[in-house]
Amino acid sequence: MTPSRPAYQNLHLQPLAGQWRAGSAERSLTVTDPFNQQALLLIPLANRDDLDAAYRGARQVQAEWAVQAPAARSQVMLAAARIFDERREEIIDWIIRESGSTRIKAQIEWGAARAIILESASLPSRVHGRIVASNIPGKESRVYRKPLGVIGVISPWNFPLHLTARSLAPALALGNTVVVKPASDTPVTGGLLLARIFEEAGLPAGALNVVVGAGAEIGDAFVEHPVPAFISFTGSTQVGRNIGRIASGGEHLKHLALELGGNSPFVVLADADLEQAVNAAVVGKFLHQGQICMAVNRIIVEQPLLAAFTERFVERVKALPCGDPSLPGTVIGPVINERQLAGLQDKIATAQAEGAQLLTGGLAQGNVLPPHVFGNVTADMDIAHEEIFGPLVGIQAARDAEHALELANRSEYGLSSAVFTASLERGVQFAQRIQAGMTHINDIPVNDEPNAPFGGEKNSGLGRFNGDWAIEEFTTDHWITVQHRPRAYPF
Repeated sequence: MTPSRPAYQNLHLQPLAGQWRAGSAERSLTVTDPFNQQALLLIPLANRDDLDAAYRGARQVQAEWAVQAPAARSQVMLAAARIFDERREEIIDWIIRESGSTRIKAQIEWGAARAIILESASLPSRVHGRIVASNIPGKESRVYRKPLGVIGVISPWNFPLHLTARSLAPALALGNTVVVKPASDTPVTGGLLLARIFEEAGLPAGALNVVVGAGAEIGDAFVEHPVPAFISFTGSTQVGRNIGRIASGGEHLKHLALELGGNSPFVVLADADLEQAVNAAVVGKFLHQGQICMAVNRIIVEQPLLAAFTERFVERVKALPCGDPSLPGTVIGPVINERQLAGLQDKIATAQAEGAQLLTGGLAQGNVLPPHVFGNVTADMDIAHEEIFGPLVGIQAARDAEHALELANRSEYGLSSAVFTASLERGVQFAQRIQAGMTHINDIPVNDEPNAPFGGEKNSGLGRFNGDWAIEEFTTDHWITVQHRPRAYPF
């Protein structure tokens, strides 16, 4: 058994330009447990001067980090993965306490973040240049791939550890340095904890910076700053649009990856295995209280299976244990904060006002909202065309498979999706017609593997994460030619 290590201390400090210190703003952030409202940490916030120091510090060490041998950068990733194993319970405990994750979800997130770090260990040796033919006599035409420089990462509160590591680890492995702005609800698991882990793994000081600051003060400045070459953002479509405008229309143009909102359709065709579809729908909807961009947002059932599916689904949902997320059997824990809860309660009221039938529900206890299922939902209702991000779901009826496809594509979003059918080939043909970046046949839309392309279409974002796609995102091509003998010019 690996001996336990002392827990990380002084997580109220921020790694800025190679030093752990307090933020310089005059305000502090209280980090709170969403379940019991216990104050976990008081963090002095960073201001624009701190942000500037972080970016300039990252730029200063980037060239030295980039010329490290691929094996040296890989070793840092492998060491970080070992520390994940050694500090597994400490990391999981922080995920539970800071984001209100159930223990089930926290364990999944720990594994996903560890997996992307392990995948990143292989990336330094997978970067390849090219020799391309030239029509000019005596010319050799080479294409080198090199890191972009400094990467800015803005991470969300729902899967903070994984969705920060998903950009941070590949970017570092490929020779970039990184500045992270975590969500205010989850600054520890969204950045500070990872900075401690990578410091312990041997990453040079200043290569990874975490800036915990108010969005109103440093949000736009984080994107506008002249140093970062790339901004990776995971969050709402509304905020993503603003980041896109700044990154593409400001004085300093940026490379950009946006992983935004979703409205995942979960399609059940008439020939689907009922029990398999119901079980998947329960998990795909209610994992982490539905606070996942890929979570089931719309259940679309072909008419012959509608009644049986609805009855069995509601029966399963009513039995889901709600309450303390630290208990192993809890499935439904708290939503992230009171503002999120109020928004969900508004969605419940709107669904009922629009004519949806409440099949199961209940009153919130603190921030724990029991799962709500609505029947008689139509595509024009808010619950069908708005992203929910909570433990609510509506069931829509489809006349046939073509109508199910039409309903699935009736959305401004196109992140993830799922279709259940007894015929795998029919499922593939159906999946190819869904307007989404990801579709899973006979499985939940909540899927993310470190070597597979993750990303969406339409208003769900730009770019792809993971594996070879991360190499494409976090490096750039540099075309260099060598003229071996004098060239004949036309004048």
